[in-house]
Amino acid sequence: MDIRAFDLPRYLRVLPLFGHLSPAETERLALGCQLRRFARGEAIFHMGEPCEEFHVAVTGQVKLYAVSPAGQEKVVEIVGPGGSFAEALMFTGQSYIINAQSLSDTLLLSVKKAAVVAEIERDPRLAMRMLAGLSRRLHGLVQDVQGYALHSGVQRVIGYLLRGVSTDDSVGSEAITVSLPVSKSVVASRLSLTPEYFSRVLHELEAAGLIEIDKRDIVIRDARRLARYPSD
Repeated sequence: MDIRAFDLPRYLRVLPLFGHLSPAETERLALGCQLRRFARGEAIFHMGEPCEEFHVAVTGQVKLYAVSPAGQEKVVEIVGPGGSFAEALMFTGQSYIINAQSLSDTLLLSVKKAAVVAEIERDPRLAMRMLAGLSRRLHGLVQDVQGYALHSGVQRVIGYLLRGVSTDDSVGSEAITVSLPVSKSVVASRLSLTPEYFSRVLHELEAAGLIEIDKRDIVIRDARRLARYPSD
């Protein structure tokens, strides 16, 4: 993708956050935006650096993570195309509280705080949309915490594999292929599991005849049986 030919105002209008803005408004907002390319593994920002913008992954994937004093990494979120991050922090005037790294070649759109504030002053509906997006993210994080506290490691892995998959009894039992979007170690960290335990659970499910593993592709033989494991 040629950044010079990228129609930034048009892209802004297809984002849910800015979909209500007029062409003139997105033209103004685009003046406060920057497009940057990041290679796989390249740092986008580090904890402690000043936050004066929020970001949208146009292509690629971004890992948001923290590092413990002992050097252990915990993946907080994986952001894919169209996903945004750092909106809330941008308004606080604080520094970044986590790190961000590209998991693949990534095109990142950064939107300056001054540009967003100027548009909010012109149209408060933008603030309401941003609050709605932040509320959805907070709800997701609360669900994550509940899952870590209340569910076993096996249940967390099964829940991850079945995300977006219907397990209703009215649905047939056809095999479904789920592709891990990132490496197993990153998925394990996202689920607060060690890579070794994550792999052990996958092989346990495979031995039980519930899934088949082909590198990053996981074939779910019967979603309903998998959802009920190990009670069946």
